Amino acid sequence: MNQAQLMAQVKKMQAEMTKAQDELANTIVSGSAAGGAVTVDVSCDQRVKRVKIAEEAADPQDLETLEDLVMVAVNDALAKAAEASAKRMASVTGGMRVPGLM
Repeated sequence: MNQAQLMAQVKKMQAEMTKAQDELANTIVSGSAAGGAVTVDVSCDQRVKRVKIAEEAADPQDLETLEDLVMVAVNDALAKAAEASAKRMASVTGGMRVPGLM
């Protein structure tokens, strides 16, 4: 492979990575806790988009439980977002580990 072919391949991969990152920014995954009493939607670029709390989960006398449920739901959503990002980026990089990518 000559240098021109290599540069063309690198540019193609960069374009595919940019496209994948844009797609991930628009891909939403949901995490939940307590059977859906708390749900959190997160984009695959790790941004919280929505938090929904069912009325029965909001006990003013037990805020600690609600805080725990929100934390569990956020962590669940972030784990799903990281997994989706890793799969998408692996399809672009052919499974190569590229520093700085999810």
